[in-house]
Amino acid sequence: MVDSSRIARNCERAVVTAYQELKQVGTNDVSAFNACTTLYRIHHPESSLNEARRLVSEWIDHHVIKKSNQPTKGCNCI
Repeated sequence: MVDSSRIARNCERAVVTAYQELKQVGTNDVSAFNACTTLYRIHHPESSLNEARRLVSEWIDHHVIKKSNQPTKGCNCI
């Protein structure tokens, strides 16, 4: 599990944490991804669905799959 407390953006930290917790309780990949896309859009209602999907997939790949602690380009919020 990635230490999400080191992620600077609130929306990015929320997405990564939610994805990890959903996976821990047995949620399948697609359902967890869709839930996290919805969560991102709650933080950023101005975002298109495609933009939300792109960022969520980038963050999951970066933090969960690759287990990187480095920052991502992500969105422009804090």
